[in-house]
Amino acid sequence: MAQACSRLRFRHLQFLDILGHTRNLRLTAEQMHITQPAATKILMDIEEMLESRLFERLSRGMRPNELGLFTLRYAASALAGHRKFVDEFNALRQGGHGHLTIGAITGSAAHLLIASVAEIQRLRPLLVLKILEHSSDQLIVWLAERKIDLMIGRFTEESQQTQFQYERLSGEMLDVVAGVHHPLRAATDLELAKLAHWPWILYPTSTALRRVSDEALGNTGLALSSGVVETPSFLFAMALMQSTDMLSLQPAALVDKYVKKGLLARIPVALPTRMPDYGLITRLDEVLTPAAQAFINVLRSVAAPVSDAA
Repeated sequence: MAQACSRLRFRHLQFLDILGHTRNLRLTAEQMHITQPAATKILMDIEEMLESRLFERLSRGMRPNELGLFTLRYAASALAGHRKFVDEFNALRQGGHGHLTIGAITGSAAHLLIASVAEIQRLRPLLVLKILEHSSDQLIVWLAERKIDLMIGRFTEESQQTQFQYERLSGEMLDVVAGVHHPLRAATDLELAKLAHWPWILYPTSTALRRVSDEALGNTGLALSSGVVETPSFLFAMALMQSTDMLSLQPAALVDKYVKKGLLARIPVALPTRMPDYGLITRLDEVLTPAAQAFINVLRSVAAPVSDAA
């Protein structure tokens, strides 16, 4: 198998990646500027090298089997690594300091990431940074596919601990927030269980914040009786809170500046739980680029006082 993989050329990987997206030989041939018979020959050559059928031939396209899906993930990862090499090599050759792609959960991006990016830009002003903000479940997929170099977030499954390195950065407090006009903004002796009849904005069920909010509401016996809106977008949630009486459970660090600016209001209610700690996650046993290591050093220095305060 090792010899077979060594025979896979860059063009084979490109072909697999395009076919994985189009699931159609004709469209793949068009994008590669070759004839359809030539595309068929390339696929047959790949399957012969690997001694395995990768795609089911259907009347209206191609469908990868289990081995095909595994091979497509490999092709995507290899191409991403090649593109990263080319980008960084060109930047370094031109006197720059390389590229760095960082994934971060929303809560950490509100304070820790911003401070770290400001500092790394001061230290390495020619470094090209790309920031992707999403929930941990999606970020860790991108990390495995090498679409990002490192992430600030959480594990979402125990099996991930054998694939990635985790280093704790800080804890994260939560607040119930609403629009500044909300009738409960100045309430006293408010309990979470009394909020059942209010409409809520919640994060999707795949996120750590949603699991924590479900646990918090469930521990109080709270069954939401009004409308619920699910969204991963904080900006959409904020706009919705400003125009309705909806409530939302959000990271305290994320909403703090909006509360101070009078755009949101904290609802004075005690929460029975908090978010699990978040941290730096990198691919296991991988040598980091100088740019990535420099950013991690900055991240640690910025996280130390944040962690103490939390």
